Amino acid sequence: MAVVFILSLLMAASLKTDIEAYVINKVKEKREELGMSQSELAVQLDVSNGFIGQAESSKSPTKYNLNHLNKLAVVFKCSVKDFIPDTPFK
Repeated sequence: MAVVFILSLLMAASLKTDIEAYVINKVKEKREELGMSQSELAVQLDVSNGFIGQAESSKSPTKYNLNHLNKLAVVFKCSVKDFIPDTPFK
């Protein structure tokens, strides 16, 4: 039983890479700065209502792809670069 719990923790920790988590956090910051709900952003991105919540959850493997980032840049009136770190993760 303990082994299953430890394995599930390890799997949850690796659902998103550091760079994926960084991008998701940047999107969340911009969304919250504008006072936009997850549902409102989902409509703007033309994704399901739960997609944004899943992307923002550390327990889900859902993440944004390049097409999402492009649409997000349009929605937030910024550059796609605003979601990417200045230096690479090692």
